[in-house]
Amino acid sequence: MVVEAVAGDGFWAPVVYIGATVLRGLQSVQPPVGLHLGGVVLGLMGHMMNSVILALVFSALIARRFAGRGSLVVGGAVYGLVVYFVMWYVVVPVVDPVMLNLNAAVFALGHIMWGAVLGRFLPAPATAAPRPSPA
Repeated sequence: MVVEAVAGDGFWAPVVYIGATVLRGLQSVQPPVGLHLGGVVLGLMGHMMNSVILALVFSALIARRFAGRGSLVVGGAVYGLVVYFVMWYVVVPVVDPVMLNLNAAVFALGHIMWGAVLGRFLPAPATAAPRPSPA
């Protein structure tokens, strides 16, 4: 949000643009984007809801494939990048094209960091307990 503010799009642009998925009138908002309370609230709710759902998908279906903490962090970062590519190039152009006004590189970096943090804070992969040596 800070990068978008510095770039001239407005501090609230990312969350208002996300809120524009539901509040279709915001599809035509022009930068700099000011505080639009409904857009901000819906944008934050939608983004956090999607974040939790996608974290659960990673945790349930993907995370168990990694053997160690480091690979889990890297796997999470790659997952975040995959989420970014699918959302940015497939979903967003269809359901929320105004979001394409955001800085794509910063958005990608944010998704990579989200995935890495997700991988870091998931429970450590289970390791087999060492067997006692026969006496």
